[in-house]
Amino acid sequence: MFLKKIALAGAMAITAGSAHAACEISGNVSIVGNEFPAIHTVAKGAAECAGGEVKANLTADHQKINVAGMQGNPAEYSTAIIANSSIVALMNEDVIRPLNDLVAEYGQDIPKSQLITIDGNIMAVAFMANAQTLAYRKDVLEEIGVDVPKTYEEVLEAAEKIRAAGISQYPVGGAYAAGWNLAEEFVNMYVGHGGEFFVPGTAEVAINNEQGVAALNMMKALTEYMNPDFLTHDSNATGAEMEAGNVILMNMWGSRMGNLMDAEGAEEQVYSNITVGAPLTVGGGTTPASTLWWDGWTVAKNISDEDAVATFLAMKHGTSPAILNDETMSQAVWMIEGYKPAPVNDGVFAAMSAGTRSYPMLPYQGLLHTALGDNLADFLLGKESAEQALADTEAAYTTAAKEKGFLK
Repeated sequence: MFLKKIALAGAMAITAGSAHAACEISGNVSIVGNEFPAIHTVAKGAAECAGGEVKANLTADHQKINVAGMQGNPAEYSTAIIANSSIVALMNEDVIRPLNDLVAEYGQDIPKSQLITIDGNIMAVAFMANAQTLAYRKDVLEEIGVDVPKTYEEVLEAAEKIRAAGISQYPVGGAYAAGWNLAEEFVNMYVGHGGEFFVPGTAEVAINNEQGVAALNMMKALTEYMNPDFLTHDSNATGAEMEAGNVILMNMWGSRMGNLMDAEGAEEQVYSNITVGAPLTVGGGTTPASTLWWDGWTVAKNISDEDAVATFLAMKHGTSPAILNDETMSQAVWMIEGYKPAPVNDGVFAAMSAGTRSYPMLPYQGLLHTALGDNLADFLLGKESAEQALADTEAAYTTAAKEKGFLK
């Protein structure tokens, strides 16, 4: 519920922001983060600061390199743009610093709703909310006479009609790339089935159960309507499939909807009919099969005080009302004063309103996420049972959790 509160507080702050003075820094800033448009806007805003060097490495592989890039002394990256799952890995490896002192001296004007506090320490500054929701082609659904799906079961029914009508052989898309993306799809589906990841109050994993099997079975049913190369499709690849007119229905990040609905990369018939829907439910449940996220920025521990101050000031500027304009307003559900909601962000707002659960911010959740990403593909390829895939996942997680001291 904590994330829901901060996301709503930031997203609903639509009063006009005051003008901000130019940003002046005297140190060096190095940013690592994801590559979607909203992050590019943040990095561009940070780079407006004068007096020091600001550089950025924005890549889909950011989670593979941010920890290693912050472990050196001095760290290669002075800040990592993260979300409520990926901050855990940085905290576990002790590579980011509490921001209490920097906020007290330089950030008293940052809204408290953006300050991510963990165990009494401000560890990140959030700037946008995100969730995966439905993206669909309204013209195709109208053509086959089907209402907008509200459940994954209805997605399967619509997909069969689309295929039978000869419109698309593979009408369903999803970020099912083996690894992090595939694990996130399971997390969403498992949450939608009402599953709990751990024995309450412990780090003992508990996913090899009825809900886990049901989640995997639904994922496999969906893959029957996906491009056969679905295990290589991340958000960029499956988004490109929709822009090409092949994918008609998919679960997609709210932060990506602007790309899908603009005039670039797709024919007018396609982009003008791509529409944002609410997150789907599954298995007769009422909890959305999605998770609510925030994205924010951190400051590395192994850098000089001068660079830490420069990084704080640059990232503060890069996530200030100064970055909001007609072009950037639709790129995200910004948790920034002056944000005015755009139609492309209807899905994230719907996710908030529907009570979508926050992605668990537990110190050992990342280990489970990795284990899921490494062990579910064989089931989807028909090489093993759902129960075996979940057992393999639990075993891999347990080994990693013992190595990290979360389990004895």
